[in-house]
Amino acid sequence: MSLAEALVDLQELTERLRRECPWDREQTERTIVPHTVEEAYEVADAAIGGNDAKLADELGDLLFQVYFLALLLSEKGQLGLEEIARGVHEKLVRRHPHVFGDAEAETAGRVRERWEEIKRGAEGREGIFHDVPESLPALLYARKVQRRAAAIDFEYPDTAGALADLDDEVRELKEALAEAGETPPETEPPAHVFAEMGDVLFAAVNVARRLNVDPELALRSMSRRFVERVERAERAAAGEGKSFAELPLEEKDHYFDRAKEEFR
Repeated sequence: MSLAEALVDLQELTERLRRECPWDREQTERTIVPHTVEEAYEVADAAIGGNDAKLADELGDLLFQVYFLALLLSEKGQLGLEEIARGVHEKLVRRHPHVFGDAEAETAGRVRERWEEIKRGAEGREGIFHDVPESLPALLYARKVQRRAAAIDFEYPDTAGALADLDDEVRELKEALAEAGETPPETEPPAHVFAEMGDVLFAAVNVARRLNVDPELALRSMSRRFVERVERAERAAAGEGKSFAELPLEEKDHYFDRAKEEFR
């Protein structure tokens, strides 16, 4: 089967499900989008985990989401899948003049700069922060905002400057905590502590951006490692007849450090 045949078959399947499945018939853009976001995260999870078979499977699920949302658009008399595909094809050609034209861009950084220039110029996007969706996860929203600022050279000249800014923000958070004291569990923190914590996170994202580290993926990866280490520490304690949850902190740290060494 050719690529074209496979894609047409998927389109026909999508249309049939929309006609004949009671669940599919009830869906709207608003009800489908949460599933689309979930599928996108599952694609990211498979990619980070290096599981090629799972990545291929999750990409199929995400592709179906694209087909279904495109079908919903066409039902409203808007652009269908063909027009959407042609539109993104034209946009990608327009945004890659170094491939399809005479422009030069020898580095990935210069490609991104030209990308932003084209969006602001040829595509008439207005404002520095045009079309930045506030529905993005906070870490990705911060990175995208910072990238837009960097596109007009409003950023630290190097990573050292971004790291120094992060150090300053951590210092200011410590000062705020020294003034406010510990915040009791499940209570709202003082406004200035909240603000300083936000500054630290924003500065940390800026460092990650300078290092070409996706902050969302890096944090998810670290969170997964933490879960795996704690679960291994819990199993090790159980193997010695102990309940990890009931151990004093010092013993928990002992088992956790052992788990970290085993992972290394």
